Amino acid sequence: MGSRRDGARRRGRRSDARGVDGAAADRDDLSITLGSGARAHLERDGAEWILVVDGTPQSAIDVDDPRHLSFAYIRHMGHVIDLAFPEHEPLTALHLGAGAMSIPRFIDATRPRSRQQVIELEPDIVELIRRVAPLPANASIRLRYGDARAELARLPRGLVGAVDLAVVDVFAGPQTPAHVTTVEFFEELSAFVAPDGVLLVNIADGHGMRFARGVLASLHDVFGHETVIGDPGVLKGRRFGNLTAAVTRQPRDLPGLARLTASGFPAASVLAGADVAEWLRGAAPVHDENATPSPLPGGTVFSER
Repeated sequence: MGSRRDGARRRGRRSDARGVDGAAADRDDLSITLGSGARAHLERDGAEWILVVDGTPQSAIDVDDPRHLSFAYIRHMGHVIDLAFPEHEPLTALHLGAGAMSIPRFIDATRPRSRQQVIELEPDIVELIRRVAPLPANASIRLRYGDARAELARLPRGLVGAVDLAVVDVFAGPQTPAHVTTVEFFEELSAFVAPDGVLLVNIADGHGMRFARGVLASLHDVFGHETVIGDPGVLKGRRFGNLTAAVTRQPRDLPGLARLTASGFPAASVLAGADVAEWLRGAAPVHDENATPSPLPGGTVFSER
């Protein structure tokens, strides 16, 4: 789920409803009802397709350039990936939550021959996206359908301890379900992450940041080292928005991250080390027995174009 995109980057592109093969897409086919009862549709913006679920923009695909990440929090994930892993070096990646598969496409474009597993609850979302932007024919991206946490137990055992990059971006409509925010969940996921691997987590929260601080405290309890990226107003709990957490077992230097995020739109701040510890002061890890979903955003926070 994304709160802001750098929509200023419009390049005079065609705005009709056409897929990457140039064939016209029937607009009636670009809106569906999911198994959960939510409505999902695709909205065209130049070369991008925006996935919208129950009025909440979730993610976007640039059909001309999958390296272009327009949602701020997804762009921040891209920055971390570029700084943590050499370009063109294949990765083993695990994605919980598919959306428009912006990050799997980004990795395939920047690090060919990467092996990627994507878990998504709603198969119809993936099929909707494929109508306008099929996955590259030579991409090694394996799709699995089901609950993100439950599917961890069904992953190939060869992935245990072998995942370079894990991404958690799980939403049911505008909320993150409670069961993918806890110490127990992150312990299950950590078994797959390589000793020097990176976990990226999208966290949406608002006033007071109580939910976000609980998730970060849980991540700290399991992994130990966190970098947090977000709009300064969101970090201070003044308004609702997305935070990106980059989590590792050992301290990980991400040189230039603050400069990259500050120069984007909207500008973002980076917390690391002692600043994260101060931000987390007093926050307790969340466990299965006391977990709650992320708070609902206000009605005007996330809006369609």
